Amino acid sequence: MNQLRIVAWEITKKCNLSCIHCRGRSDISSDTGFSKKECFEIIDQIKETGNPVVILTGGEPLLRDDIFEIARYGSLSGLKIVLATNGTLIDEKIAERIKESGIKRVSVSIDSLDEKKHDEFRNTEGAFRRALNGINILRKNGIEFQINTTVTKDNVDEIEKMIDMAVKIGAAAHHLFFLVPTGRARSLKDKQIDKERYERLLFFLYKKKDSVPIHIKPTCAPQYYRLIREKRGSGFEQMTRGCICGISFCFISAEGIVQPCGYLELKAGDLKEEKFKEIWENSEIFNKLRDFSLYKGKCGSCEYVKVCGGCRARAYEEKGDFLEEEPLCLYKPKRWTK
Repeated sequence: MNQLRIVAWEITKKCNLSCIHCRGRSDISSDTGFSKKECFEIIDQIKETGNPVVILTGGEPLLRDDIFEIARYGSLSGLKIVLATNGTLIDEKIAERIKESGIKRVSVSIDSLDEKKHDEFRNTEGAFRRALNGINILRKNGIEFQINTTVTKDNVDEIEKMIDMAVKIGAAAHHLFFLVPTGRARSLKDKQIDKERYERLLFFLYKKKDSVPIHIKPTCAPQYYRLIREKRGSGFEQMTRGCICGISFCFISAEGIVQPCGYLELKAGDLKEEKFKEIWENSEIFNKLRDFSLYKGKCGSCEYVKVCGGCRARAYEEKGDFLEEEPLCLYKPKRWTK
């Protein structure tokens, strides 16, 4: 049975920003999601599968009045609860409640060192300054935090400086999310970096990670793990694999739809009709994702399919088939003859 390691839970769709790349198309008028009691029940169901990390995301989770009660319930259940926020609502009182609730880490999104570019990406003037203020409050209160960045053509030249900034301000990690054109981001498809730049950036990150004291993690970039295997050999014990959707990770929408990931908008199950454990163990979509013999195109022929797997969401958006080959991959498998 595949071990569930991470659940990203869209605890609300409501958001005080209206970011141009938002997977969930969130804004201030969006729905809030399940009731507190229903959230407690979902936590109980998640707990039946083991002890995964649970990411409370949105939308903007801090817009829920009961977010810290939900986080506390999850923490007391033995789950590692982390919070994903745009950072603009964090103040001293919020920081105190984060600590009291047992939240282990907070991620804050910074998408450019240029204030204007960040604000345009977040579609809200002042978002950059308010996010940095939130980060400063987290740091002052001793709350572990990481920086999340969505990588596009518009900020790819800033990535090295952004990593250095993350180190300087005391982040525990810098997670780089390579743009996946879903939700509002479908209009940004031309902002994806090309295959060649993608490969060069992954190699740069591979080299950079050993020279900085924080964890650098490319996300939605499964080829990174193929590159690691190429450089370090099959004897290297990697901590994870490339695309983990439906394998050790899943996403729960505010409506209770369980998906392989937030970017792969396929219904694996519905928590209003089924138990979480039943979906995780028996979903037809999850079981297909776990059977690498079903993968098609270059991914199906690739010797690194179990290491990388290709981005299933990009395959679905490009080909209409989540088992098709990753469209941004430059690598040519040894068995690939086309």
